Amino acid sequence: MEERGTWEEREITRIAGMIREVREESGAEGLVVGVSGGVDSAVSLALCARAAGPERVLGLLLPSAVTRVEDMEDAGDLCRSLSVPSRTEEIEPVLRAFERLPGHRDTPYVRGNLTARIRMAVLYRIANREHRLVCGTSNRSEYLLGYFTKYGDAAADLQPILHLYKGEVYQLAAALGIPDRIRSKVPSAGLWPGQSDEGEIGLSYAQIDAAFLSLEAHGWTARTPGEEKVLALMRRTEHKRLPVPSPVREG
Repeated sequence: MEERGTWEEREITRIAGMIREVREESGAEGLVVGVSGGVDSAVSLALCARAAGPERVLGLLLPSAVTRVEDMEDAGDLCRSLSVPSRTEEIEPVLRAFERLPGHRDTPYVRGNLTARIRMAVLYRIANREHRLVCGTSNRSEYLLGYFTKYGDAAADLQPILHLYKGEVYQLAAALGIPDRIRSKVPSAGLWPGQSDEGEIGLSYAQIDAAFLSLEAHGWTARTPGEEKVLALMRRTEHKRLPVPSPVREG
């Protein structure tokens, strides 16, 4: 039988079905999504609202001292447009508590990873208290590159867009009616002032996605300098995607 509808329509239906099934099978009362004002969390939130109903979804805004005001405004506006309840939990007091610990060094790398893990701890605190599932917001481009924090943004009960390259996330964002203000902004995890994903990685997402698609088509053999860089990043971060090593039980 011929599939009907556009790729975007079919994919939205398929993902929403997965979210609905996971929530119902778990017995959870709802879902919680960390909403940053970026496109990945926006798409994840919209998919959850479509799958479970907006009344069963909570959008959680988790700003730190370096979070841009416009990002929180976009996150709040998105929740209102989807009729999703939202709350704001400031994480700066928790970050400051870590900074007071003996021997703490506040480098961008340390602060970035700590910020991601604190945000996920807050999401799980809410999920545990309110019998919700934590919905992750990672995409395939970031996952294969290893551009995520273990036990931070990588931790979740379900990951509805983990199979989608960044460009595909933008396609779904347009189909879901995510505002252009969110779709057009420079991708950033907001971990320190001026941080951008593409600046940190050294490649644009268009270049990253093109490299991955070419690598997949050619048996993961690099044919250009860009593909070599992407493949090297993928290999260097393989430990992030593997199960935690442990001895094999004898006998």
